[in-house]
Amino acid sequence: MTNRREFLKDAAGTTAGIVFVGCGWMKAAVPAMQAGGAARRREVVVAGRRVKTVDVHCHCVIAEVWEAIKDYDVGRALRGQLDGPVGSSLSLASVRERLAWMDQQGLDVQAVSINPYWYSADRDVAETIIRTQNEKIAELCAAHPDRFVGLATVALQYPFLAAEQLEQGVRRLGLRGCLVGGSVNGVELADRRFNPFWAKAEELGCLVFIHPQGFPPGEARFRGRGNLTNIIGNPLETTVALSHLIFEGTLDRFPGLKICGAHGGGYLPSYIARSDRCFARTPEECPPLQKLPSEYLRQLYFDSMVFTAQGLRHLIAESGVSQIVLGTDYPFNWTSEAVDHILSTPGLSDADKRAILGETAAKLLRIGS
Repeated sequence: MTNRREFLKDAAGTTAGIVFVGCGWMKAAVPAMQAGGAARRREVVVAGRRVKTVDVHCHCVIAEVWEAIKDYDVGRALRGQLDGPVGSSLSLASVRERLAWMDQQGLDVQAVSINPYWYSADRDVAETIIRTQNEKIAELCAAHPDRFVGLATVALQYPFLAAEQLEQGVRRLGLRGCLVGGSVNGVELADRRFNPFWAKAEELGCLVFIHPQGFPPGEARFRGRGNLTNIIGNPLETTVALSHLIFEGTLDRFPGLKICGAHGGGYLPSYIARSDRCFARTPEECPPLQKLPSEYLRQLYFDSMVFTAQGLRHLIAESGVSQIVLGTDYPFNWTSEAVDHILSTPGLSDADKRAILGETAAKLLRIGS
């Protein structure tokens, strides 16, 4: 078996087949290049001190997987991504565009990840998908070690296999954690069948980024204007997933887990007091836990994608500033002000700003200074 050092040596300089995509298939926000060359790289400074900024929420897709799965049902899901407005771009060009955008925004490092489309795949197909994707993500990171770290993909519909894939990704390929959906084929992440995966994630001490894939039970009511499947469905999926992890005792069984909820944790931090009230009023419906539901927010992490200063301050008030990390959802145009959002929020100390901009994520993802 190839070890990590040998793999990275072979992979350095290779980025073929990596295409960047994101949530909802909205049009990408890619900057125009300055005449005569690339835009000047923005350096973020807080109180005279340079900050290494880290974007924890950003996406890609691996084109090479298509040939291996095009004849299977799961191939249609990948084809939809590749045929999207960003998926059709050339891989090398998309990497250059991403780096230019990062430079413009003041983002030093991105933790690239892939939204799951493979949870319906049979085991053999899933193994092919995951192996190819994780190796290609590792190749990208080896080619640009100062700009990218990778989050592994795992076939969570096979929990023991997913645990093995996570270990391979972290130990052999140098990936820093993984991304999983908010549920798996209608099964909650708190279901005990996933305990082998959670146990492995806790053992490895790596980050698990929970990113929703819509909220299928609400699809009928989300029809119509407003892109409600994304606007409401995605945050709702994260809310439900995190709530089950709390109330079903997963966070008690695996207290060392490092979990980050996308989109500011959905709606959970905004209304966590109602969970506490249920816990106090109806013990038959809200069974005993080791602490109040709101206290579990202090062992979860959330990205900063809440868009307003008031929203960010509320998220910090409920979870603590130590639990917030920077997120952009690149390459889609949810925000082009992620760094300035942190810098301009009133009431944050210089230490708070440095923590959110990159220091907390650097610790979670083992990024050196």
